[in-house]
Amino acid sequence: MFPGDALDDYFALLRFPTVGTDPRRLRDCVECAMWIKQWLVPHGFSCELMQAPGMLGTPPIVCAERKGGEHSPTVLFYGHYDVQPADPLEAWETQPFEPTLKDDGRVYARGAQDDKGQWFSFLCGMKKLIDAGRPMPTVKIVLEGQEESGSPALTALAPTIKDRLRADVLLVCDTSAADDLRPAIIAGLRGVSHFTVRLEAARHDLHSGEYGGIAPNPAQGIAELLASLHAADGAIAVRGFCDTVEAPTCEERAAAESAAMSDERYEAVMGCPPVGGEKGLTPTERNSFRPTIEVNGIHAGYGGPGSKTVIPASALAKLSMRLVPGQRPCDAIACVERHLRRHVPRGMRLFIEDATGDAPGFRLPLASPVFRLATDVLREMDRRGPVYQWDGASIPVISVLRDCSGAAPLLVGWGQPQDRIHSPNESYGADQFRLSMTWAEKILSSLAG
Repeated sequence: MFPGDALDDYFALLRFPTVGTDPRRLRDCVECAMWIKQWLVPHGFSCELMQAPGMLGTPPIVCAERKGGEHSPTVLFYGHYDVQPADPLEAWETQPFEPTLKDDGRVYARGAQDDKGQWFSFLCGMKKLIDAGRPMPTVKIVLEGQEESGSPALTALAPTIKDRLRADVLLVCDTSAADDLRPAIIAGLRGVSHFTVRLEAARHDLHSGEYGGIAPNPAQGIAELLASLHAADGAIAVRGFCDTVEAPTCEERAAAESAAMSDERYEAVMGCPPVGGEKGLTPTERNSFRPTIEVNGIHAGYGGPGSKTVIPASALAKLSMRLVPGQRPCDAIACVERHLRRHVPRGMRLFIEDATGDAPGFRLPLASPVFRLATDVLREMDRRGPVYQWDGASIPVISVLRDCSGAAPLLVGWGQPQDRIHSPNESYGADQFRLSMTWAEKILSSLAG
């Protein structure tokens, strides 16, 4: 079960509806950041809530530090307290911001895993070391409220506080373990950018009988426009988009495939076969080493009960791109914008809005000394030892923190597919919580020397 002394605080943290992308939730984000500060200070941390220059009105960034031994290394620990919107609310079996511990040993709530559960369980393990009076490295903590929207405030703030961020190791607990909770060291992440595409035609919705066959239809147009982004074999059809992609090494490819899930396992997890993306490539290669352009949502016309016979005046689509090493986010979105403008259906006007996210993907050297240390620690925890994974997801600000701090990144997390992050009924298990605590105790003890 969950550690009794941590469960109440975990639940209190999860009750904050910290949807960082929603301006209406700014106060909730501020109150959550203040709660985090109040939790850290009694454990010996100096703590400050910070704002990026010129970015007032954004969720505060929690910056904390606790000095360790005189000659110990410095650890920079990163996480985020913002969460995804809970929509669709009707699909939740429990209230998304009222955490519920069920008989299956899992806590259900938005943020239960991503990322409140992951970083809080790590800090609970750190607290055990502090309470026991055991040696600790210097620990610096950065917890932000905008990771789910590209970390704009922290990206702006980090270069101005380089001295405060300076560290030897950058620890992140916002990733997944391998299947069956085998430990995994993340050796690379894809970058991400998001944007909105809007098509407009008539000044207002039109009667589909009176104007059908005459007025251009943005709902049809957005479908045609989005379909043009990919070839029939699933490959990205945007000219120049993949030209600079850096292929993985043979060693990286072999390591990634050795830890791959089977097609049957993917289908069991997703509820559909793993056939998205480019034909002729394995799921691991498509997810770890190739970029994507995904449609996250389409909105046009009427979607209520019954029918409403209109030609919508506009249509909107939300898109995201996952980018790999060799691709610059600004170049990628420029390629997509040129493509979309070349394919605008006749009689319609195109608008590209809300472009966010400018952090590239990265891959880390497998020979990193910090990887060797982590391998030894994780083998103590699990005799199977860790696997290496190149995660298809993104933590956009990691590259920024790495460059500003000079620290070697070490990404080890305990997520599993059944956690259903970004989806209704997100959850986190007691076994995962305890593994994260143990990982914190062992890696911080090892770094303390």
